[in-house]
Amino acid sequence: MLNINHFELYSVAIITLLAVISPGPDFGMVSKVALLKGRRAGILCALGIGTAISVHLAYTLIGLGVVFANNIWVLNTLRYLGALYLIWLGVSALWPDIKRLCSIKSVDVPQNETTTIEAKTSAFWTGFACNALNPKTMLFIVSLFSQVISDDTPLSIELGYGFYIAFAHFLWFGLVACLLTAATIQKKVLVFKVWIERITGVFLASFGMRLLAGE
Repeated sequence: MLNINHFELYSVAIITLLAVISPGPDFGMVSKVALLKGRRAGILCALGIGTAISVHLAYTLIGLGVVFANNIWVLNTLRYLGALYLIWLGVSALWPDIKRLCSIKSVDVPQNETTTIEAKTSAFWTGFACNALNPKTMLFIVSLFSQVISDDTPLSIELGYGFYIAFAHFLWFGLVACLLTAATIQKKVLVFKVWIERITGVFLASFGMRLLAGE
């Protein structure tokens, strides 16, 4: 029978919950996808986020996490990629306004034929990339497994922690997607759709610029 460290177990549970519900790019991404594309897309985005957690867990469990965290070039590379991705998504959301301000003429196309990145990429991969390229998620996982979880903890328990962390992300952001797609919310979304695009675009782009600045 496995000897479970209950203090460690409770610490992982509480720290994970606090990390999951704190505002960040994942929250902004799920909110945007759910509000504009519907509940199914929002849940798929949440699933992508939860799946990306397994990537961080995989290299942490095999010992590469500490190596990455202690090499500034790895963190900087991940930070730049994540920042550029978020800025790209933010600019994509703001592109109609940018074209209007710059008087860029273009041929109008039907909504279902737009060729933006999010139109081509599934909601799942959008969420996956958003989390996988977030250096703060990497540091959270590495810190949790190096500072909170003991070296003596059996691999089976560590895998259990990993499943819990990934599932907590999926459950929380799936819940966010469901709440934001309630009938009463959706009625208001139809009126404020353009402003939702603008606000989430500014949020994602500003978060990306903060990552570039090293904040």
